[in-house]
Amino acid sequence: MSTAASEKSAAATSTAETQTGPTRPEAPIAAPAASGEGVGTTSTNRRQPFGQGFLDTISTGWAERPEQSPPARDQAPFAAARRDAVSAAFPGKRLVVPAGELKQRSNDTDYPFRAHSAFSHLTGWAADAEPGSVLVFEPLAAGGHEVTLYFRERADRTTSEFYSDASIGEFWIGPRPALDGVAADLGIATAHVDDFEARDGDVVLDEDDDLTRFVSELRLRKDSYEIAQMELAVQVTANGFDDIVANLPAIIAHPRGERVVEGVFHQRARSDGNTVGYDTIAASGPHACYLHWTRNDGAVVPGDLILIDAGVEVDSLYTADITRTLPVSGRFTDIQRKVYETVREAADAAFAAAKPGVRFRSVHEAAMHVIAARVAEWGLLPVTAEEALDAERGGQHRRYMVHGTSHHLGIDVHDCAQARRDMYYDGALEPGMVFTIEPGLYFQIDDVTVPEEYRGIGVRIEDDILMTADGPVNLSADIPRTADEVEAWIARSRS
Repeated sequence: MSTAASEKSAAATSTAETQTGPTRPEAPIAAPAASGEGVGTTSTNRRQPFGQGFLDTISTGWAERPEQSPPARDQAPFAAARRDAVSAAFPGKRLVVPAGELKQRSNDTDYPFRAHSAFSHLTGWAADAEPGSVLVFEPLAAGGHEVTLYFRERADRTTSEFYSDASIGEFWIGPRPALDGVAADLGIATAHVDDFEARDGDVVLDEDDDLTRFVSELRLRKDSYEIAQMELAVQVTANGFDDIVANLPAIIAHPRGERVVEGVFHQRARSDGNTVGYDTIAASGPHACYLHWTRNDGAVVPGDLILIDAGVEVDSLYTADITRTLPVSGRFTDIQRKVYETVREAADAAFAAAKPGVRFRSVHEAAMHVIAARVAEWGLLPVTAEEALDAERGGQHRRYMVHGTSHHLGIDVHDCAQARRDMYYDGALEPGMVFTIEPGLYFQIDDVTVPEEYRGIGVRIEDDILMTADGPVNLSADIPRTADEVEAWIARSRS
């Protein structure tokens, strides 16, 4: 789902948006080494002191853990090429790209960490990136930059951090990476984060408009690694939609069936990917008319439609973004089918308009011509379709489709969001771009401008499109799209 004003992934730069972290047990307090006495003056009443026997023995009795230097991961050479492009664009500048920090959910629990998208794009460090890491481009006198990745290396087991720090201690959160291993894995020089020093004149991501814009525009065209990851994300997402269809009887039976939809999809996202790429929209009946319905607490009732907007983020952090609208009973009513097939007609028109070299906004315009023509034909507009399409005085048809038809897609669900308008909305489509096509029609339950039989019907069809030199490719075409295909899909799951 795409809107100009409401980004599904705007808050996803340093944390996953919806997933809650595990509740951590309270770390005990280290007793004073000399006396073995516990610390009695603490504001945290759950903490227990360590005894001297624990302190005397905790650092011993551990097997050797030989460090391994893995081969560079598949994305390492692609990330290196991206860093070269950044270096060339900012000669003589010291560039700082932070990964971000953990974000508190409540009390002593955090959201699962997700590194800043630009940091992951430039390092290749994705779902396994460490909080607090910093990528630094140090300018060289001879030109170019020396690039170093700073992060907190694993603590030796002789240190108290190992057992007493519930945020970063390996006794609590498991093994952390070593400098040499990450250097080999990513093909980047590494150093301990304690060695990083901020300096006056640093060009810092999200603080400097030029750097922020450049790394966003750098993602407009995907390389072959990114395209493969997008294909993977779409495939896992397709499997998640199959899971939902297969579980429709249980979904219908539950009083909060929308939550069951969300849970079924989330299971696929976590088992076969990293997580969901954004809050799943499971909007049944009139809820389908709320563009970003993520409360997902309603029933899924036969006779209604359910609009499901969901995408799996794979371990590389690339995400799909797909919407299908299903008849809960397995069959569309006549009015539901009419609305559904109009939305599909608009999607097909947008796909036909998407060609290398055309303006990105042409995709939206093609969809809008269909939407305006059909709602005018149904007598829902006070003007003609041509008058509604007038850029300055029209727009009446937009009452029933407020959002845009397309947005770029990649390591963010709304990728490249800081790109300049003339590179994005007014830019030309080029091979390597990945974007959505997602028209819809939404007739709110209390909208008295439409006949009663339309009210409460919301339909959106969203596909993920790769532009190639030969034209657009629908990466999600295998997920049923037409009304007949959707009905057959549901029927197969019940047979």
